[in-house]
Amino acid sequence: MEATPPVEERPSAEGILRRAAEVIDIEIAGLQALRQDLGEEFVQLVQDCLATIRRDGKLVLCGIGKSGHISKKIAATLASTGSRAIFLHPVEAMHGDLGEVSELDLMLAVSYSGETDELLAVLPAVKRLGVAIVAITGKPESRLAGWSDFCVPMPVPREACPFNLAPTTTTTALAALGDALAMVLLDCRRFGLNDYAKLHP
Repeated sequence: MEATPPVEERPSAEGILRRAAEVIDIEIAGLQALRQDLGEEFVQLVQDCLATIRRDGKLVLCGIGKSGHISKKIAATLASTGSRAIFLHPVEAMHGDLGEVSELDLMLAVSYSGETDELLAVLPAVKRLGVAIVAITGKPESRLAGWSDFCVPMPVPREACPFNLAPTTTTTALAALGDALAMVLLDCRRFGLNDYAKLHP
């Protein structure tokens, strides 16, 4: 077993700022990759979201772990800008919270690896309800993508974590993708300042 490296008691200001800048640069590179990869899948996502809202359905964000935290934020941003949305925890869904979902809805299933067991476990039940599923994942060949009606790929070059494990660049990219979706839907639905004020009393 490798020994834990000694903790530097007083790291230099230069070293702190250098590492912080490196993290931000890695995440900027991830956002640039996301922007370059935007294509027909994102267009289809927007069109399906608009169709769902027009039939009085809602957008159901579903994920766990860090993807779940960002999915909650995406659902909140969508709802606060006039696109009806909720967050559904996949484990709670298996214990009755699926009652919040109907065949009018569209599920956005979020997992960077596309192999998250807790999320995959709920998909057969969602399918039985007749709900369409969109995968948002960095791995378009994953099981999540296979279960979904279509996939919005979201690959990033690497995490800012030195082990390339802790979700950092991926969560930043996911949050940006969610913001892009919310703002495009806002524009498409001609959601104005007066509409915004009604939701922010």
